[in-house]
Amino acid sequence: MTLTGLFVPLITPFAPDGSVAADALAALAHEVLDAGAAGLVALGTTGEPATLTAAERRLVLDVCASVCAERGAPLIAGAGSNATADSVQALTALDPRVTAALTVVPYYSRPSEEGVVAHFRELAAASPVPLVIYNIPYRTGRTLGVETLCRLAELPNVAGFKHAVGGIDDTTIAFLARAETSVLAGDDLYAAPLLALGAAGAILASALVAPVAYADLVAAWREGRIERARQLSHRLAPLAAALFAEPNPVVIKAVLAAQGRIPSPAVRLPLLPASADALANALATATGVFTSA
Repeated sequence: MTLTGLFVPLITPFAPDGSVAADALAALAHEVLDAGAAGLVALGTTGEPATLTAAERRLVLDVCASVCAERGAPLIAGAGSNATADSVQALTALDPRVTAALTVVPYYSRPSEEGVVAHFRELAAASPVPLVIYNIPYRTGRTLGVETLCRLAELPNVAGFKHAVGGIDDTTIAFLARAETSVLAGDDLYAAPLLALGAAGAILASALVAPVAYADLVAAWREGRIERARQLSHRLAPLAAALFAEPNPVVIKAVLAAQGRIPSPAVRLPLLPASADALANALATATGVFTSA
């Protein structure tokens, strides 16, 4: 399985009564696919899965899987935790319409790098779908060296990585030079440099606000249209910064609600709604993206 292009991690919109707004979720899914996204991500961090009930997670996955089946698009679903046995159970119970599973590097317990490899070896062997390993050390507390990343990439049933290390470091440069698997840019602000270094695509929450521009950004870097890629990179960097000025996805949800694309900006505790200043700045920055040449 080869993963390329833009994958959009969907929020979970809530109705005014606090329930999951399934119709709004389906509409967003169709919208980003219409805009040029290659596929969708359900139940990633942007979708607030930790604060959804089991029934709500099933509903979100069913909505996204139905849209992807209708559109012939791949669906990546978040599954697993820092517990190997529980992660195996979650993977084996996945909806059969899921194309790949986004599985995070074990967090909080901070296993050794050997432990991380052993964790993913078990997951890859048990999973009915390929894995996309989510490498995000500023959330997990576990950094991985280039040799470990390459070992993980060689495991059977690993389709690629969502790489989000908060910058462009020496490990990232070395890994992209050596990786023989799909590496998807996972930090919105650093997506362009990762694509320039050879990332096969991206998983970007900011694309919910500007899906056409982000699909064009990924395609431009992939196709070697360097000047266009640079123009888009410079235009979109301020938007990514504005949308991540407060914890994801609070600003994105506020913008989508202000645009009338979801019924409510609500998030669930411990997240708090976006501040008025963050919303105003993000809306102004988004307007600049849409109106610039």
